[in-house]
Amino acid sequence: MTEYRRPNILLIMADDHAPAAFSTYGSKLNSTPNLDRIADEGLRLDRCFCTNAICTPARASVHTGKYSHTTGIKTLNDVIDQTQETTVGMLLNDAGYQTAFVGKWHLGHSGHSDPAGYDFWSVLPGQGKYYDPELTEMGQPITESGYVTDVLTDKALGWLATRDTERPFFLVCAHKAPHDPFQPNPKDRALFTDNPIPEPATFHDNYENRAAAASMATEKVELMHLKNHVPDPVPAGLSAEEQKAWNYQSFMRNYLRCVASIDENAGRLLDFLDENQLTDDTIVIYTSDHGFFLGDHGWYDKRFMYEESIRIPFLMRYPRAIHAGTVSDRIALNVDFAPTILDFAGAGVPRDMQGRSLRPLAEGSVPSDWRTSMYYRYWMHLAHFNIPAHYGIRTERHKLIHYYGEALGSAGAIDASTEPEWELFDLEDDPQEMVNLYDDPANAELIDELKSELKRLQMELGDEPHEKVS
Repeated sequence: MTEYRRPNILLIMADDHAPAAFSTYGSKLNSTPNLDRIADEGLRLDRCFCTNAICTPARASVHTGKYSHTTGIKTLNDVIDQTQETTVGMLLNDAGYQTAFVGKWHLGHSGHSDPAGYDFWSVLPGQGKYYDPELTEMGQPITESGYVTDVLTDKALGWLATRDTERPFFLVCAHKAPHDPFQPNPKDRALFTDNPIPEPATFHDNYENRAAAASMATEKVELMHLKNHVPDPVPAGLSAEEQKAWNYQSFMRNYLRCVASIDENAGRLLDFLDENQLTDDTIVIYTSDHGFFLGDHGWYDKRFMYEESIRIPFLMRYPRAIHAGTVSDRIALNVDFAPTILDFAGAGVPRDMQGRSLRPLAEGSVPSDWRTSMYYRYWMHLAHFNIPAHYGIRTERHKLIHYYGEALGSAGAIDASTEPEWELFDLEDDPQEMVNLYDDPANAELIDELKSELKRLQMELGDEPHEKVS
């Protein structure tokens, strides 16, 4: 029997990088030629979603293969307990891989939850800085000169150049970009200045025919904090309408400039693999922790269960097993990433991981029992942008969202309440989620079916949402 050759694995992860800002996903805003290489030479998932659209919980799901309610990492303030939770890095390290983590860890305060299972790690404290970033490297604070996306890639390349070439590697390069405050590399500040950035079709959404949650949310482009989100000097004397349009142009130009640097640096990593004859034996994955509203519905940021917030990019190249140009529209989740990596590595997938390997989809087949629905939950009730906690399901055609009115605090006390609401969208007829069909009597049977599926997923996954207490 031929011995299985264990692949090297390179996971590149961005923060807030929406599929709408990739040319491989059909962007009309920008071009991402290096990221497109991964898709063109491998797999692109068109229906890949996160299960909680906020940084810390999303990253925990990527590393553990579990949902937020299982890990207990539900909010930005939660910290991973690596004595209780096993991560993909730990498992690969135990399986003989040499491992490294560079960049945004964001699973706890420095010194309390530093990456376990990695032979080398150099991580940004919290969100980190774009210019001359501070890092904690193997327990020691350091400061590097330069632009953060370049700095992190330099560190990743430096580790690759000095690794043990006799052993397979697992390297995570986790970028801060394009998270706010959208500060680009100085050399890229002239990009996207020739023409206005097109506004999305839903930019002037008035939130009619929607739950009150949509209109009460304050993540509106016209309310963007100028220092954090609109770093360019603001012209005087703008009307409210002009301010909204100007905010959008400023934030989007700088957002796309941050993306351009990621694409450039992804190309540097791909070139290293080519130059060192590692391409055929290396799995390359590019993804993001969650999506991002790029002016869609007049919003920025994420959190909502709407498509732009929960849909994430997933590109994967592995010439030995994945045919070039493979595309799948099956529902995939961020909890699937760890099982996928472990499956390809031949390391074994723990039974308590709640995702499943994407390997069949990557290799061109669809298991008969592949999921046709997914479960989502956002826990941070009214904590940011006045967005209420909610949960729901997305099927291949429909989405049902329940804003359940309140959340329980850590001591069991009930936090601020809002009225419970439901939203139902037909994603085939209304892909932009503009019309809530929940109150239409003609949908009563469909709603019952979706609620039954929602309950089934909650029971299967072990989540027990807190309903409103009367």
